[in-house]
Amino acid sequence: MSAPVRVLIVDDQVLMRQGLRKLLEIEDSVEVVGEAANGVEALAAVPRTRPHVALVDARMPRMDGIELVRRLGEAHPEVAALILTTFDEDEYIFGGLRAGARGYLLKDTPPEELVSAIAKAARGETVLGGPAAARVVAALRRAPAEPAPGPAAEAGGGAELSEREREVARLVGTGAANAEIARRLFITEGTVKNHISSILRKLGLRDRTRLALYAASRLGPP
Repeated sequence: MSAPVRVLIVDDQVLMRQGLRKLLEIEDSVEVVGEAANGVEALAAVPRTRPHVALVDARMPRMDGIELVRRLGEAHPEVAALILTTFDEDEYIFGGLRAGARGYLLKDTPPEELVSAIAKAARGETVLGGPAAARVVAALRRAPAEPAPGPAAEAGGGAELSEREREVARLVGTGAANAEIARRLFITEGTVKNHISSILRKLGLRDRTRLALYAASRLGPP
């Protein structure tokens, strides 16, 4: 049995933190290693708690979730930030993903989906809750908002991708996990991971979330 995913809960509402802790503590696959009421407390807690995943509310005092995600990416890139909030506004969804969040979920997400999302985020996969995923893809296709891509992507680096890499990238853009991509393309998960690493290198993109945004806005549907 693999080690549980270490989770840091970051939310300014005490009842929400306590509720999430009780919900997650019954799961063998998750270990809650700490709580924080805002981004400042969270940054201070990371070296001590060593989380794999930070569950982050979008709107908090002192330092909000979007700024926290950005700072985690700079100081603690090994921590996957997963935004869990009541706000489904574009400002927060796109702001969080561009800042480097591995995913965006609403607080009405069913418990089993939250646990699954935590595991996916810990594996480096992109996680978008149903309503948020629909808004992201629809909004990007209406008015593409670039996720600060690298030089290769800015120069239209999608042309450098092989046809199979383009297929993989398009599926990443829909929020599909590696296992789903592997099933749809009849390849192994290991091959999917290799393709994604190659795609990120060719496009000069930092992570899977930025690839998902790039693919949704530049490459179109699968």
